[in-house]
Order: sequence, then structure tokens, then C-alpha cells
Amino acid sequence: MSIPFWCVFISALLIFVARVPVTREMKAQGYDNHNPRAQQAKLSGLGARAVAAHQNSWEAFTLFAVAVLMAHTTQTQGWLIDLLAIIFVIARVIYLFLYWNDKSSPRSLVWVVGLICTLLIMISPVYRQIVMATI
Repeated sequence: MSIPFWCVFISALLIFVARVPVTREMKAQGYDNHNPRAQQAKLSGLGARAVAAHQNSWEAFTLFAVAVLMAHTTQTQGWLIDLLAIIFVIARVIYLFLYWNDKSSPRSLVWVVGLICTLLIMISPVYRQIVMATI
């Protein structure tokens, strides 16, 4: 499996890692398995931030997975795609910690880094000659 595909797999796992504080906060209140989304909507502090981080992880994952598939289906591969995918995953890990710890400005900056990586992978077929060149 290629590095970008591994990065897609890891970013899929991060969706559920983002939920860990949500579950912990809900259990502290007495987990409502009959209506968990209503309970999540009432969370505050870390719980609310973790819900938002979880939702954003789904959004980021969707674009990133599409970007990797776009590069793959056009046979655009190489060191730059690998590097962008790795940077995306690192940015998403940092993003979660910043979101959980209420560091909004650095979190937004890291989010932009991840988005730029995704967009660059998406348009990689345009600059395919550069991407596929070896160092």
C-alpha cells in the first residue's frame, strides 16, 4: 500500500480518536445511549470542542481521501504527493490536540496547512512533471 493510502487510513482512524474526549465527557454525565446526539449537543468545554473536532475530522477526511484518489487515478505519484500526505496527517494530529486544548489561533493555522496539502494533492495532475520527478 502506498504512503498516501496509509495516510488516508490513519486519517480515518483520527476521526475516531477525535471522539475519545466526547465519550469520556458523556460517561462523566451518565451516558445516554437512547439519545446520545442530544447529550452531545449539551456538552460544554472540552466535550463540545471534541465534538467539533470530530465533525471537522470527517470533513477533512472526505476531501483528503478524494484528493488521494484523484492523484492515484491519474497515476500522479511521487515524493511530493507522499510528503503532502504525511504533512496532512501530522497537521491533523496537531489540530486535534490544539482543538482539545482550546488553542484557536494555532488550530486555525494548522487547519489551513492541512487544507493546502489536500488542495495541492487534488491539483497534482496539473503539475505532474514536477511531482513525478525524483530528487
